[in-house]
Amino acid sequence: MSIALFTLGGTIGMAGKHRLTGEDLAAAVPGLSELGRPVEIQDIEAVPSANLTAAKMLEVVDAASKAVSAGAGGVVVTQGTDTLEETAFLVDQVWPHPQPFVLTGAMRNPTLAGPDGPANLLAALRVACSPAARDLGALVVFKEEIHAARWVRKTHSTSTATFVSPNTGPIGHVVEDRVRVLTRPMRLDGVQGSAEPAELDATRVALYTVTMDDDGLLLQGLADTHQGLVVAGFGVGHAPAALAPVLGELAARIPVVLTSRTGAGSIVRNTYRSVGSEWDLLQRGLIDGGFLDPYKARVLLRLLLATDDDIAAAFGQYV
Repeated sequence: MSIALFTLGGTIGMAGKHRLTGEDLAAAVPGLSELGRPVEIQDIEAVPSANLTAAKMLEVVDAASKAVSAGAGGVVVTQGTDTLEETAFLVDQVWPHPQPFVLTGAMRNPTLAGPDGPANLLAALRVACSPAARDLGALVVFKEEIHAARWVRKTHSTSTATFVSPNTGPIGHVVEDRVRVLTRPMRLDGVQGSAEPAELDATRVALYTVTMDDDGLLLQGLADTHQGLVVAGFGVGHAPAALAPVLGELAARIPVVLTSRTGAGSIVRNTYRSVGSEWDLLQRGLIDGGFLDPYKARVLLRLLLATDDDIAAAFGQYV
């Protein structure tokens, strides 16, 4: 049984002006022959991850699904790290198979001392081969750590230890040649409808980060140009009092999801009662984003709007 490897570019494949192919990446991995599985490589359009789109990732998911239907026991995707936490969460919402879908990349390109790409790729391939990784949805593997897509975040601009899961920690590790899954998070319901790339491209969801002394001018007219909004509020879900009616008016026209800008933890529901508090904003019609960070909440809301799925029920899984 083979493993399907799809390459999307990124730092892992940057060798100066030369872009490495999947064959090049595989050739640089020591011990790959000991994997015991053939690796079937497909090079996708190599782009910086800042240029990746949701529609492109749906195309990759479709290609990966066909590979699994043809007998692949797991999937690995290499890409740039800038948007990896978002692409992984998108994949997690739509991946229908028990076979592992593993994403990885690198922080140091192959021309630098100590490139991390070969080790990350080998660990990712081992996870994709492992029966222990089945039924876990999309996973991110970096520095021999296994992270669930719905919790992982990029937290440092240059460190090779950039990927962490602040709320939970990694769900497992690759130790020597063994994949050790230490905890199995319950697989949540993904997006139920079929997300078409063209429909997703046409669905616009804004992300607004609340700041001190915020006047909300940037939100004017937003409901005329976007189908949804994610608000990254202070702390447990707060906004300045002057912003509360503005957000309430928007929530009356389009779905508005309330999250925390802090990077970890959930918003609350009933702790504070002042104007602009989480209780006040939820009373005004904002949707509880729970433990989802703003970036993942935006991915989910966009998928839900594109598929006409139940928005409240989907976000309710993360509360």
